[in-house]
Amino acid sequence: MQTPSLPHSSRPRIGIPVRLSSSTDPDPRVGEANALFDYIVELVREGGGEPVLLTVAPAPGEPADPAQQALDGVVLPGGGDLDPRLYGEEPGGACYDVSNAQDELDLAVARQSIDAGIPVLGICRGHQLLNVLYGGTLVQDMAPGTVVHNEPAPVHGAGPWAWHEVEVQPGSRVAALYGSTSGAVTVKIASGHHQAVARVAAGLAVTAVADDGTIEALEDPERWVASVQWHPEALELSAEERAAPFRAFVEVCRVRKQG
Repeated sequence: MQTPSLPHSSRPRIGIPVRLSSSTDPDPRVGEANALFDYIVELVREGGGEPVLLTVAPAPGEPADPAQQALDGVVLPGGGDLDPRLYGEEPGGACYDVSNAQDELDLAVARQSIDAGIPVLGICRGHQLLNVLYGGTLVQDMAPGTVVHNEPAPVHGAGPWAWHEVEVQPGSRVAALYGSTSGAVTVKIASGHHQAVARVAAGLAVTAVADDGTIEALEDPERWVASVQWHPEALELSAEERAAPFRAFVEVCRVRKQG
């Protein structure tokens, strides 16, 4: 189901910080993350939003970029690893594509959006970044044997995913993104990560946990800030399964825009 075409001025403006790493990087995970970024931009557009690509992190104390000041929502996409020094650890050998510039951009966008009361949705790296921003820590590299039971992909395809199901807490923001306003919802998810949330930050609530204990969803009970460890934009999902959570998030932002 496609969202009806909306006039440009009525579309919620959804900020998405760009990926700064080049797809020509020899590590194939970088190109894969950049492709997923493009899918997210298109899903926001198809969901009725107006994607706004954010490229500059303002210095501390400086006002937000005018483009960001006019935003109605923000999506924090996936990508490389956060610098472990941000949560008080030295980087281990498994960290990849660590970029201070990317960390500065994503953290500045997230911090300013939360302070302004703008809805924020984090995906994979964005999920981990929000936990770090709120004061939590990460598992730098998940140990063998801590991977949930894999299931067949929804369609035939060679995606870099571990497919499994997770139950999302009733009444949570993530459950609402998947169509449930009161009951729990079970979601078949695409996991493709080697890091995870370790210590959950104060101020965030856990709303989904995988069978192996991986924290799959978080939210701020006081603000519209939510995140998922999985990839709702995975191409192996049906078009409707991919579109639904983004369409729902755009609707959250539209309601805020209308005031």
